[in-house]
Amino acid sequence: MSRIDENRPFIPVGIAVLTVSDTRTLEEDRSGQTLADRIAEAGHRLAARELVADDVTAIRNLVQRWSEDAAIDVIITTGGTGFTGRDVTPEAVEPLFEKRMDGFSEVFHRISYDKIGTSTIQSRATAGVVNATFVFVLPGSPGACRDGWDHILRPQLDYRHMPCNFVEIMPRLDEHLKRGA
Repeated sequence: MSRIDENRPFIPVGIAVLTVSDTRTLEEDRSGQTLADRIAEAGHRLAARELVADDVTAIRNLVQRWSEDAAIDVIITTGGTGFTGRDVTPEAVEPLFEKRMDGFSEVFHRISYDKIGTSTIQSRATAGVVNATFVFVLPGSPGACRDGWDHILRPQLDYRHMPCNFVEIMPRLDEHLKRGA
């Protein structure tokens, strides 16, 4: 079972939040604000926060740029994971993945199922690694952001979380890039 090892130090990481929406502004963005608030409460750094329209190129370019920024360790997007014609976040982000994190979607849907039942299948939440940066794609509702953060991301982004966590492997995410150097 998971636990917190109080003998290990907490290590804050830089997290960027991207809201994907054609209908909201940053001032009206409850989902992005939910994530920003939880990131700060956990002791991490909000390294960047932006809102872009449901546009594959705009989403992809910003995620790519952020993944190349040394101050950003994690990118969390919210919005654009449904099935309507404007929901394009997975299409924008997944081609960038060097490694896909299938377990994230599976665990997210299990948690979501307990709250909203079969409606969880209407989300295409996904995750992966881009340029040694973790990228998590969450639905656009504040509830989905709370569930993803509280039950998956917060524990995994805490270096003290045992038996393992994302923070302890961050220094090794780009090993495949260094082999040829």
